[in-house]
Amino acid sequence: MSFRTLLTVTGLTQAEGDLGNAVALCEEAKAHLSVLVVALAAPPPVGEYAAMASDAWMEERRADLEALQGRTVQVSQYLASTSISTDVASEYTEVAWADEAIGRRGRYADITVVWPDLPAGGTLRSKAIEGALFSSGKPLLVVPEGWQATLSPKRIMIAWDSRIEAARAVRECLDILEGAEEVRLVSVDPVESESGHGAEPGADAAAYLARHGAKVTVDCLSSQGHSTAEILRRHAVDCAADLLVMGAYGHSRIRERIFGGVTKSILAQSSLPVLMAR
Repeated sequence: MSFRTLLTVTGLTQAEGDLGNAVALCEEAKAHLSVLVVALAAPPPVGEYAAMASDAWMEERRADLEALQGRTVQVSQYLASTSISTDVASEYTEVAWADEAIGRRGRYADITVVWPDLPAGGTLRSKAIEGALFSSGKPLLVVPEGWQATLSPKRIMIAWDSRIEAARAVRECLDILEGAEEVRLVSVDPVESESGHGAEPGADAAAYLARHGAKVTVDCLSSQGHSTAEILRRHAVDCAADLLVMGAYGHSRIRERIFGGVTKSILAQSSLPVLMAR
């Protein structure tokens, strides 16, 4: 599919570097940019001292709302000086509901882009990622520090595990795959079975992509005791990939939070832009 509307999320204190990168990406893709400015509300006081703390809590909320309004105006003024089509919205939400709020906004974009100025491990970054993946129905592009993202990458690596999530990620970026100079379809420790990769791992997926005009090569790798995420990161470097495409949260979100998983590991140590879907 073509990406005609991009959503990016910013907080109250982010620098304008991410907005500049988002504008550049939209200029390249000839796309509309939607910006959602998010302020995370302090939870209401509870317990024995709730009444005593309520005035301070209300004052904090008033300050947050003023800061949100000011930041929204600042972002709007910045975007008004650009040549692209834009819109700006704001959201004041409690942390527990932030992902839902971001996901709702993401339903009106083709992709949500998370930039490095939303710090790794930060609450707003986590909520933006969760909202895009679980509540928007659209893909997510995560851009690490030091990368200028592009929607016309030359070398793409697909982390293929034959799951529905991986198939969805591939489908979401067929236009990008068709235009790439090289596509590497990578499976780590693939299992030859009817319920998994079939008799020849990667063959069916490669044939599907080839019919769409992608220049695809299949790489079946052995983990040799290393994690799948580590193997994918190493191979991306070996292939000089510009973009990693993968399905997200093949297991439940709770299971990956507790025990870890490929999605969690890749997001924590992303060495190149990653396009995810589920």
